[in-house]
Amino acid sequence: MKAIIAIVFAAVFLSATAVAQQPDRPPRAPHPPNMPDAANVPNHPHPPNRDPLAHLMFPPEMIMSHARQLNLTDEQKAFMRSEIQKTTSSFQELQWKLQDQMELLHESMKSTSVNEQQALAQLDKVLEIEREIKRLHIGLAVRLKNRLTPEQQEQLHKMRMKHHPGMPGPPDAPPPPIQ
Repeated sequence: MKAIIAIVFAAVFLSATAVAQQPDRPPRAPHPPNMPDAANVPNHPHPPNRDPLAHLMFPPEMIMSHARQLNLTDEQKAFMRSEIQKTTSSFQELQWKLQDQMELLHESMKSTSVNEQQALAQLDKVLEIEREIKRLHIGLAVRLKNRLTPEQQEQLHKMRMKHHPGMPGPPDAPPPPIQ
């Protein structure tokens, strides 16, 4: 019974995640934005999950929207646009697959008596696609970061600290204390 409840909870959570993502948008950053103020909201149902890699990577939209300030070269911009387009295409395909697999998981959970083995096998399919999506996002972030000079990365760290004061600085800076 506990396993079935856990599966239902996972299915609902994953359904909400799949529905919340828009397939016609470019790939999101490989990490959710950190909002330090949400942690201080009383009775907040889910305090923000601090991504341990967030301060090490840069969202593609942040890099491209600051291309001029960063003095990106034409070669850097062309590479980044190409990588973002390839990733967007792959992400779109994975989003559709995820939606299909989530519908199948939902179907497998509808009856009053759920076949646990079948439900878990379907959950594995959903989780595998989610893993591919995470891998796609991290891969893009790594490729983009590797094309930035150390000076450009430092500029991006400063920009992020200005707009998100709770975010830690460059990789050699100590992480903020956990509250």
